[in-house]
Amino acid sequence: MKHLPKHLRPRWRYLAIGIETWPDTDLGRRAFQRALWYAAGNLVGDAGSADADLTLLRFTHGDGVGEAVVRVRHGHVDEARAAVACVSDVDGDPVGIRVRGISGTVRACEERYMGRASANSTQRDVAFEGAERPAVVREDAYDVRVESGYVGAAAFDIE
Repeated sequence: MKHLPKHLRPRWRYLAIGIETWPDTDLGRRAFQRALWYAAGNLVGDAGSADADLTLLRFTHGDGVGEAVVRVRHGHVDEARAAVACVSDVDGDPVGIRVRGISGTVRACEERYMGRASANSTQRDVAFEGAERPAVVREDAYDVRVESGYVGAAAFDIE
């Protein structure tokens, strides 16, 4: 079978995505891809979702931060950005997602926008609500462990 000529091949754009979760969340590649597909299907319908063809190419996640590269068809970047923004949880775990940038090649996407995850987190005990509690600290964000899970806090919330 012959390859299609260059002018008939599909054109792609690549979205660099930053992911943030609670420190103890175990986020998998398949679950994240499924959440993207469901969000796109719910937002633009099955036909629009199939046209946009959101495909997860690269995915990393650990200690509450992660990155992903999502491939989307050239004319459907706006729909893809909207679908990514609609993902609020993956397998019941809350997720914060933001599009860092868009590129025409995977290589340019990785060079410009990837590697910015703040992977340097530390474990500390902090004074929060009048008690010593364990917390995961990333830059100026504190994820404080309480009885029901985690609470996000800023530096001025910590005593």
